Amino acid sequence: MTPAMLGWVARLNPFKTPDTQRLAVLFGIVYFAQGMWYLPNQTITIVLKERGLSAGQVATFFSITTVPWLIKPVYGLVSDFVPLWGRRRKSYLVLTSALAAGAGAMLAVADDHGYWRLAILFTGMGLGLAFTDVLVDALMVENGRPRGLTGAFQSVQWAAIYGATVIVGILGGWLAEHRNLHLAFAIASGFPLVSLVMTLLFIHEAPAPADREAFRQTWAAIREAVRAREVWVVAGFIFFFNFSPSFGPALLYYQTDHLKFSQQFIGLLGSLAAVAAIVGAAIYAPLSRRVELKRLISLAITIAVVGTLAYLLYRDRASAIAIDIVFGCVGMITQLAFLDLAAKACPRRVEATFFALLMSVFNGGMQVSQITGGYLYDWLGYTPLVLISAAMTALAWLLVPLVRIDLIAARAREEARAREAAAAPAS
Repeated sequence: MTPAMLGWVARLNPFKTPDTQRLAVLFGIVYFAQGMWYLPNQTITIVLKERGLSAGQVATFFSITTVPWLIKPVYGLVSDFVPLWGRRRKSYLVLTSALAAGAGAMLAVADDHGYWRLAILFTGMGLGLAFTDVLVDALMVENGRPRGLTGAFQSVQWAAIYGATVIVGILGGWLAEHRNLHLAFAIASGFPLVSLVMTLLFIHEAPAPADREAFRQTWAAIREAVRAREVWVVAGFIFFFNFSPSFGPALLYYQTDHLKFSQQFIGLLGSLAAVAAIVGAAIYAPLSRRVELKRLISLAITIAVVGTLAYLLYRDRASAIAIDIVFGCVGMITQLAFLDLAAKACPRRVEATFFALLMSVFNGGMQVSQITGGYLYDWLGYTPLVLISAAMTALAWLLVPLVRIDLIAARAREEARAREAAAAPAS
């Protein structure tokens, strides 16, 4: 790169201090570890299939292992209410990273991968990673909101998880081809171990004594947040936006039955979309610091509508590659705008609980969206599904004035200014 280009990149980089750079690296590593949890999935599926299990039985297996991800607000409550060894985040992160690494390591060295041993230990690994996810998101909100970096930090997180997705797609297929569960678990378990080491070295957290007064303040914060209109309006807005009937499995049926794409090519499309999503995350990081959140949300809805309508042109391999790459990029920008809103709307002192709650709403909306989209595809076909999905997404524009995004963003900026003012005498 030329000096001019290096200077331009440095200006766009939102992480100007060693502290924010350290946190960005930590968040990226932890989210990458979460993405690598899916590395053994394809190998597990083919191994269980060859043991005579039906598709429904394999689906039941994965339903068991994903239970820890469905109760994430519980982890937030535990972390917010009960400091461990004087810390609300760091101590739990050490334990949960160790749990994920330990469960994965046990599967890596196990002589036998029986159904229930596999299910219990893989679920234990998921429990460690799901709890870790909640803790890291709490740190992201606590450290990002006062610095105005929630959007930038989440860009790093999601770039990391999609980076892992690319590797899972390529390496996971090779491991499945060789039926090598031991190596799959050995690789997947190594990243939570890295997260554990980085937690010990990189997180500097103020003590949070487990006394009656701290408990009372946390409980008061939860009660106030539950009664607040703002949190529930944001939750409803996020759910409605994600609820618009999406393609999900319907797109796979369309690709397979109508376009006659091979499974290998469909997998390649997924990897290309993941790479594009990383680009989208890189774009959002500086964008979130330069454009007002309300404008970003409105732009995100517009992008989502246009991107959805583009799937009407999804006719062959060339159009599929082009649309999946573009939508992978702009879809990530859209997603990060809504996650940024969720982070800025979280009440103080209970960041872990309420961000986990909003993420459960986010994920729940996506699941309902995919189910609804699947049935609409069965009843009406592909083109009507695209049109309905775009129309439902466009209706989110009507809800923007109700959310008071400017007020939420202004409160976050005020918190950032207060932090800078408090730090000024020490500098």
